[in-house]
Amino acid sequence: MNLNERNYKTDFPAFDAYPGLAYLDNSATTQKPGAVIDAVRQFYREENANPLRGLYGLAVKATEAYESARIAVRDFIGAKSEREIIFTRNATESLNLAAYSYGRAFVNEGDEILVTVSEHHSNLLPWQLLAKEKHARLCFLECTPDGEYTPEMLKAALTPRTRIFAAAQISNVFGRLNPIKEFAELCHANGTVIVCDGAQSVPHIPVNVREIDVDFLAFSGHKMLAPMGIGVLYGRESLLEKMPPFLSGGEMIEYVTRENATYAELPHKFEAGTVNAGGAVGLHAAIDYIGKIGFREIESRENTLTRQLIEGMRDIPHVHIIGSDKPEEHHGIVTFTIDDVHPHDIAAVMDSDGIAVRAGHHCAQPLHKHLGVMSTARASIAFYNDSGDIEKFLGCLKTIRRRMGFGE
Repeated sequence: MNLNERNYKTDFPAFDAYPGLAYLDNSATTQKPGAVIDAVRQFYREENANPLRGLYGLAVKATEAYESARIAVRDFIGAKSEREIIFTRNATESLNLAAYSYGRAFVNEGDEILVTVSEHHSNLLPWQLLAKEKHARLCFLECTPDGEYTPEMLKAALTPRTRIFAAAQISNVFGRLNPIKEFAELCHANGTVIVCDGAQSVPHIPVNVREIDVDFLAFSGHKMLAPMGIGVLYGRESLLEKMPPFLSGGEMIEYVTRENATYAELPHKFEAGTVNAGGAVGLHAAIDYIGKIGFREIESRENTLTRQLIEGMRDIPHVHIIGSDKPEEHHGIVTFTIDDVHPHDIAAVMDSDGIAVRAGHHCAQPLHKHLGVMSTARASIAFYNDSGDIEKFLGCLKTIRRRMGFGE
């Protein structure tokens, strides 16, 4: 094992509260470092006021903290301007914003919306609803059994009527990294807008929106060490300018009469009502914490642990890994089944041994149907995991069939 000996768990209070916990559900949500918890606490103790609305000193401090977080996000993902950074509740709301605002304005009857079959429901259902409303056609790009999509596959699926292509940068089931930059090139040559779900990529690998050239990118704070309830939609400024507001009410307006209204400038046009300033401050702190560690260290640790996990699982009878058999193609996400054992039972047995994994369809039911499995179990890694977590998982995994009454 070539794993840095640094014990990052000491930065996370949850592991003091639950010593010995092997937390392997990081794709669902990550634990929060003390630095993030402290930043949120400080905001509510020392800077709490309604941002953007007051002219008194405390409100100015709250506004500065909120907008400073936006600038941190801009720099973190390489956006051209903070005007392109919209704060939302989570990636789901971000994708809904793109679908309802851009989609309703620019998708028409007879148009096509192309979605990969492996998408999380958050990047499927908004497009499904939009297609029904606009009498457009919802089309699917199907993957190989290993979860691979190639530029050639996308090129063959695009038509002159394809208005939107929606795809995750990293699948939450396969853990596979899609060639989003190449996809964007093909989409733009076809006059197609590309919407990227970055929920599983932004926390784990460097993502620069100008380099991959996507039109929209959505991600959640809670999957990258930040509080729940804060998310981001990056949108290309030229598109955001043309889009109508998603929600209406306070703060997103410039001027209101009895009959009409003019809307605020970007990004506030899309941030109606009182904002989650504390969550934004927490996201800023999470970005700073990630920056101190660096993606080189994060990727190195997660890749090493993923290899240990998959190599160990290969030697256990009746265990089947979903997707590629190459550890480097899983990016910390390993989804699996065990012969004759329901994934919910897998998760329950592991929970009894102090191991947290996810079980079910992982909000990807069309993919599971495509693969011919009803549900799966999933272990997902973060940089703060260690080899002891993996050994504990593998030790439990070897016993599950016996403990469920099926023998070895």
